[in-house]
Formats: sequence, C-alpha cells, structure tokens
Amino acid sequence: MTDITRLAIDTSKSVFTLHGVDVAGAICGGVVRQRTQLANAMRGHAAEMGVVAPLGEKGLRELQAEVAAADDAAVPAAAKQAIALLGREAERLEVRRAAIDAMLMQQHKTNPVSRRLAAIPEIGPIGALNFALRVDPGQFASARHFAAWLGLVPRECSTAGKQPLGGISRAGDERLRQLLVLGATAVIQHAKPGRPAASQWLLDLLSRKPRKLAAVALANKMARIVWAMMASGEAYRPRPAAA
Repeated sequence: MTDITRLAIDTSKSVFTLHGVDVAGAICGGVVRQRTQLANAMRGHAAEMGVVAPLGEKGLRELQAEVAAADDAAVPAAAKQAIALLGREAERLEVRRAAIDAMLMQQHKTNPVSRRLAAIPEIGPIGALNFALRVDPGQFASARHFAAWLGLVPRECSTAGKQPLGGISRAGDERLRQLLVLGATAVIQHAKPGRPAASQWLLDLLSRKPRKLAAVALANKMARIVWAMMASGEAYRPRPAAA
C-alpha cells in the first residue's frame, strides 16, 4: 500500500466518522424535539380534562398513571387510549435517543483527545467528541484566533477613528459555537460561591454583566482552553472554586 493510498483511506475514515457524528447529533436533536412535542401534547390534552402533574420525567409518568386510573366520566376511554398512544411513542423515541447517545459515547471513549477535553466541566463527552473530530489546532496561530474563528469575539465597527464593539460575529462553525454557549449557560445557571464551577472570575462577571453576555464571555474562555489543551496535549487543570 502506497503512502498516498494510506493517506486517502485514513482521510476517508476521518470524514466518515465526522459526518457520522454530525448525522447522529442531528437525529438525536430531532428525536428530543419530537419527544418534547409529544410530552407537551399529552400534558395539554390531559389538562383539558383537569389532569395535571409536575414538570419533568417523573411528573409525566405520574400524569400517564393518573389518566389511566381516572374514571371514564372524568377522562373518556377514547382520550385514555389517545394519551396512552402518545406515551408509547414517547417511550419509543427515548429508546432511540439512548441508542444514539450510547453510540456517540463509544466513539468518545475510543478517542484520547475527546476523553481529555471532556474533563472541562462545561464541555461534556459529546461536545468533546465534536471538538476532537472537527478541529485541527495547528490551523490557528493562537487561542484568540480560534475563538474568533468560532465567532465568539465582538464585531468591530470602525468609524471616525473609533472602534466600537458590536455583538459577536457568529462566524465559523455554528455547531461548535452552540455547544460552547449552551455549556456556558448551564454553568451560569448553577454558579454560586463554593460550587466547583463557580470561579471568582465568573462570579465577578455575573455581578457586572447580563447573563447572556456572561455566557458568551465564558464560552470564549472555554474555546481558548480547548485550543490550548489540543495544541499542547496537556490535561485540564481546574481552578479552585470561589469561597
């Protein structure tokens, strides 16, 4: 086998793996949306007949059990059958989502870069796998250039010798930018003094900026950490939480 042939095979495998992750992620997102729509439909139909339950998976199960046990005068048999049908379809979608997650997790476990990036609290295994397969750190001169490529830096609007900064540019890979912003938003929701993810830098930022701006700033910081780890091969070094 020639070097060119070997390179072509390796490249085709990488492209297939990358597209496989893209397709699996898109399907998983569609499955989650469909399941959410079914759950909302079940809650809406049940509420019309006076049956309500708390939010979340546990609440949805309670809702299904309450509908099934309700008197026919309160919930007609046809309505029970319809809600039960929606419930079975939601369960089928949940099984499909779990299978896709298991496939992605298997790829994550076999990828050393993905395993290393998953140590970053805001990234997670699926996000780490996306970065490991989609990013070549050698293409960027610095962490700032990588963050700019992801569209996580302000737009510059030069006029009259001044450079006022606008919103983020939203350039580059939308999927990776979305993963970072969602991860940052999740961290901010639980940011309190003494918690592992609550650094003093983040708490100070939240005291000065709206949460959406803070999420973008945290996502920018996360992008720089990802690039530094991929470029150096080093492991993640967590910072101490704020007291």
